Amino acid sequence: MGDTSKNNSFVLSYKPASITFDERTKTIKSGDQSLKYAEITGWGSYVPQLVMTNDDMSKVVDTSDEWIFSRSGIKQRYYSHVSTGKMAWLACDRALATAGVDAEDIDLIILGSTSAEEICPNTASYIKNELGATKAAAFDLNSACTSWFYGVNVATDMIKAGSIKKALVVGSERISLAMDWKKRESCFLFGDGAGAVLLEASDKKVGLLSAHMGCVPDSRECLHLPTWGMSPLHFTDDVFISLNFEGQEIFKSAVRGMADSISQVLEQEGLTADDIDLFIPHQANIRIIQTLAKRLNFPMEKVVVRIDEYANTSAASIPLALCDAIADGTVKPGMTILTATFGAGLTCGAGIIRWGEKVTATTISESEIPEYDGSVFDLMADSFVHYGVDAQHLLTKSS
Repeated sequence: MGDTSKNNSFVLSYKPASITFDERTKTIKSGDQSLKYAEITGWGSYVPQLVMTNDDMSKVVDTSDEWIFSRSGIKQRYYSHVSTGKMAWLACDRALATAGVDAEDIDLIILGSTSAEEICPNTASYIKNELGATKAAAFDLNSACTSWFYGVNVATDMIKAGSIKKALVVGSERISLAMDWKKRESCFLFGDGAGAVLLEASDKKVGLLSAHMGCVPDSRECLHLPTWGMSPLHFTDDVFISLNFEGQEIFKSAVRGMADSISQVLEQEGLTADDIDLFIPHQANIRIIQTLAKRLNFPMEKVVVRIDEYANTSAASIPLALCDAIADGTVKPGMTILTATFGAGLTCGAGIIRWGEKVTATTISESEIPEYDGSVFDLMADSFVHYGVDAQHLLTKSS
């Protein structure tokens, strides 16, 4: 696994294929413009209405609150009654309001997600139309749980190059639809939600200053949703969505991948862990978060942990945690923030964010999503039937 030295470097047994950018290249010219920074000026999130607690989970799965919490740090998760695109739209609408920016001024919308309801056309185009972002380009990016961070990296690079001035990057997931209730080791891990940020070109040294993206070799099969996409099995009705989840291998690869990415971005910025004010990691498992913090010699008091409430919301986990940290006053002007992430692939990455002055909203969006009329068990009734779970006695609505 490697040892942590005094300068917080990591000695690892592999070198993942990777892409990096360094803030110090800002003096390079693009056309007639100097490369700029990409400041986060707006943020917004959507948390679904319906909660599935661990105690609720134990009514349909052979498990308990103690068993789940001791292994993951999760106490509950939210399940959505609307699509990934609808959740993403509201998170983006709230981010625009926070920034005080009109949708017509947006140049680009990136949706990071592995659970879009449609592949063709892409779901980002739905978000664009719902927002009224008439001039915006729009595309989906799927690298699983790392999708939002990868999207922020892409949009930041485009702003630095002068291609665009304003971009919305949203992570949105409805992973609840992929939970196999017969797999007690994994069905409790994921929740739904969406989080978005608005990036704007700035001359100030703020935003994502350095980033590293990588992919751990030969690790695709340990976190896998077979047939979650186009497949000849669609012609024979043999599609059965069931998550393959190898916990121990994921843990080792995730820690290695994120540790390597963290060491690279710290080196790029000439920083050590002591220079980091706040750490916002991907919210997958409390043990992974604690292990990373220990390797960094980083106090847990400076780590944003929201897995207890949201579970793993995949691409939405970091922006959801970020929005909460802003709302409760944890994020302060000028902070140096470290983020790290991993996902199926196994993709991984890390970044250094310098926060600007803005920590309060310009305006508040009045948009809402209508509530679901029923319980969380009613919402998941078809899923229970599909996976052969008898939950009829828990339903409050007649089928």
